[in-house]
Amino acid sequence: MGQHRRALRTTAAGAVSASLIAGGVLGLAPAAHAAGNGVRYVDIAGDGGTVLKANVVTPAGADGTRRYPLVVLPTSWGFPQVEYLAQAQRLADAGYVVLSYNVRGFWQSGGEIDVAGPHDVADASKVVDWALAHTPADARHIGMAGVSYGAGISLLAAAHDPRVRAVASLSGWGDLIDSIYSGSTQHLQAAAVLDTAGTATGRESAESRAVLSAFRSGDLTKEKDLIAWGKKRSPATYADRLNRSGTAVLLAGAWGDSIFPPLQSAAFYEQLTGPKRLEFRPGDHATAEITGLFGLPNDVWTDTERWFDHYLKGEDNGVDREAPVRLKSRTGGGYEGYPDWKSVSATRGKIALAGAATVHTNVDSGADGGTVFLSGILDQFAKLPPVAAIPLLPRRWAAVWQSPKYATVQRVRGAATLHTTVTPTEESGTLVAYLYDVGPLGLGKLVDHAPYTFHGRTPGKAFGLDLEMLSTAYDVPAGHRLALVVDTVDPLYMEHNPSGARLTFSSPASDPSYVSVPLREQ
Repeated sequence: MGQHRRALRTTAAGAVSASLIAGGVLGLAPAAHAAGNGVRYVDIAGDGGTVLKANVVTPAGADGTRRYPLVVLPTSWGFPQVEYLAQAQRLADAGYVVLSYNVRGFWQSGGEIDVAGPHDVADASKVVDWALAHTPADARHIGMAGVSYGAGISLLAAAHDPRVRAVASLSGWGDLIDSIYSGSTQHLQAAAVLDTAGTATGRESAESRAVLSAFRSGDLTKEKDLIAWGKKRSPATYADRLNRSGTAVLLAGAWGDSIFPPLQSAAFYEQLTGPKRLEFRPGDHATAEITGLFGLPNDVWTDTERWFDHYLKGEDNGVDREAPVRLKSRTGGGYEGYPDWKSVSATRGKIALAGAATVHTNVDSGADGGTVFLSGILDQFAKLPPVAAIPLLPRRWAAVWQSPKYATVQRVRGAATLHTTVTPTEESGTLVAYLYDVGPLGLGKLVDHAPYTFHGRTPGKAFGLDLEMLSTAYDVPAGHRLALVVDTVDPLYMEHNPSGARLTFSSPASDPSYVSVPLREQ
């Protein structure tokens, strides 16, 4: 386990180093353009007087005789305050006052990292106050947007400050715990990436350090504290406030997001009753937005500007009449529109999981969910998801079921669900379920997956399991099969399998096992 964790830290450090280098380049690239176009670098007193480093870009020719809609952009985790300068300039050119600020605890801003807690929420309101007092911003037309950490803070700030009328959450989260602890399983690589970036570019608070340390150690005695901590930092907790205010909410994410998986954002979207829009595209965490940070053409940022144009400026650009759920398949094709998230998975097919299979734990079978950032990027740009040779997977450590060959294309849309019966030999255990697209030569391409951990079970006593996967959009070609693989070790997640434990998966006649696959009608 020690070697396993060291390997994860190495992977995390590499990923974070790459992101920090990108952050530095992002800061340099747009700054030269923006510097001659009304950008000011300012200090803002946040909650408790904490200094927040910020920059303001105003429309050309703004002379104080008129007011402009305001867009506030909190920075991403580990990124400097110049992150959004290219997009800030575009929005300013379109008639917005744009204020971007470095969130507390990172880079030159003061204070300690609050992980989107009460201090971060209060900071956002202080930033709005400052903008209304020191720029030609219109108090009646205020929006917030951000990528990743900035996305979560934007949603939380809007829920607590009704002055914020519209939000664009890009690669953000709805439920923080369901993001990093889905299936009661620690998302170990994701946590390592966040922790390494936070340590390298910021200053952790004692509270965040204690919570994240307990999370990474797998200390179950702290589980209730973790859930309470995460609930306070989850926009879904405050959906009723957003609904009462009628805040217009755009949620955009990626199918392969290894930090904030898509399903929890879709569940949050379903809670909202005001103007809303949900977009999912191929990619990993924040990779769909990154070209826009360089000022290059980008669908996510284009839709963000259209969202603000309609809900802050009142432009009749049709964004409110388009299908509110827009999805793009990982395997190609254009955008698909749906009236709501439930309609995405309205049709389902079943794959029967007949017989019984026993797997031994503690060994990686070769079926894996990939690597944080790397796998999603390869899938996005090269159509190369994680793969496994399905016929060669060792049945001692992996249970495998396959469908018949499909005569037509199977358009998987949404979250597949595993229903089975599990009999453990120990009271605790972890399993990971994978859905693969299997070609004629037996090579499986990962379609979807999800982890699950249990505690307090009676050894030898069966229990039922319904496990919802993380969600995807993927087209399985005609002549291929779908395969369900279950094993017990994945580098993405922490495992809780005692040495020598075994798990048996069965399909009783009274309660047959199956995988329910969400399909788009042909």
